[in-house]
Amino acid sequence: MTDSPDPRELAELFHAVSRTMRRRTLAQLEPWGITPHHARALRCVAETEPARLRDLADRLRIAARSATEVVDALQEKGLVTRAPDPHDRRATLVSPTSDGLSLVEQIDAARAERNAEFFGALSTEDRMALQRILGSLPVE
Repeated sequence: MTDSPDPRELAELFHAVSRTMRRRTLAQLEPWGITPHHARALRCVAETEPARLRDLADRLRIAARSATEVVDALQEKGLVTRAPDPHDRRATLVSPTSDGLSLVEQIDAARAERNAEFFGALSTEDRMALQRILGSLPVE
């Protein structure tokens, strides 16, 4: 008989790692005065510029109203601009400002360094196994 890991224990370990990563992300973003949610939205805008507000909401898997609030916050910080869609008067396009693009680059560099340090505790083989395992779990 093979001992199988307790699913509750696996879940607790997974949550502990997730909390640690979340705490580190919050601390990392604090100097820029931006939340992880806003950083993710800014990344989406930078990757798909210009982005329709509706498409941004879909990509972030949030309600259109929530996307509007996120864009409002990013616009207040001077990180994005809004413009009417020339092909659809009802739609709004969101684009990153130069400050927004610069911030995405800074966050990417800091995140890469943090992740390299965090996952550096694992061997290459373990990192590959973790990637394979996490990639096989259902994500919503």
